[in-house]
Amino acid sequence: MTNSIDRRSLVAAGVTVLLWASAFVSIRVAGEHYSPGALALGRLFTGSVVLVTILVLRREGVPPRAAWPGIAGAGVLWFGVYMVALNWGEREVDAGTAAMVVNIGPVLIALLGGWLLGEGFPSRLLAGIGVSFAGAVVVGVSISGSGRASVLGVLLCVVAAATYAIGVTLQKPALRHASAVQVTTFGCLVGTVGCLPFAPQLLGELGRAPLSATLNVLYLGVFPTALAFVTWAYALARTTARNMGATTYLVPAIVVAMSWSLLGEVPGWLTLAGGLLCLAGVAVSRGRPRRARVVTPPEPAASARV
Repeated sequence: MTNSIDRRSLVAAGVTVLLWASAFVSIRVAGEHYSPGALALGRLFTGSVVLVTILVLRREGVPPRAAWPGIAGAGVLWFGVYMVALNWGEREVDAGTAAMVVNIGPVLIALLGGWLLGEGFPSRLLAGIGVSFAGAVVVGVSISGSGRASVLGVLLCVVAAATYAIGVTLQKPALRHASAVQVTTFGCLVGTVGCLPFAPQLLGELGRAPLSATLNVLYLGVFPTALAFVTWAYALARTTARNMGATTYLVPAIVVAMSWSLLGEVPGWLTLAGGLLCLAGVAVSRGRPRRARVVTPPEPAASARV
């Protein structure tokens, strides 16, 4: 597996980043009427229906046994614990604090990938991560407002970041044995089963929630879950976990733009500067070092030959 990424995989990663950024807006709307566990279950159940349909149409069966440890681990941690913790954490802290804390995830991915997957610690990637993380901090500080973040909320966001990073690290080996659709579908199903204890809450809140909130739950299941997780797995199978983690630093910048256009929240100069830092960090991490120029020594003059 090389560190480079082909054009199709780059497009897939871009789709993932865009849809995951849009999820923040939808979670904000749906979270006003659905509790964290119910929202996670509704999102995962919807995503599972779409993914199973795609799996059947593509005539892909059950993944081989070798893929199941990664699928099960990612399903429990990333699809299950992560979504519940993130939904809950965003109810306890403001959006800026949540974005700042959750964005330690790519840093953990790079560290876990270098340690457990043998991907190493290239200097350009580490430099890009540092720049992008600084940008995420600036964005978080700029939009955090004057409210105080609860200790519980911060801890929940840390849990979300950690389970996201571990889930990606577990998912990478599974993609060596199964397709992106298989890994995503069965990971989502595992997460759905894990969230079934929240079914009574979901059924009760479904009858009380307005249509707009329910439509956002459906959107979260179809696009940021079913589609975005498949495109993520497709790209992850073709590059390193650390590179894929670095691309998610684009999310804060896109969230700022979406909040500006959809929610009428005009970002300040500090927020824009943080978003540009996020973009710059990704550019640094994705760049390739220049090859050293080899100078060929001149051949001896013909007159020197005997």
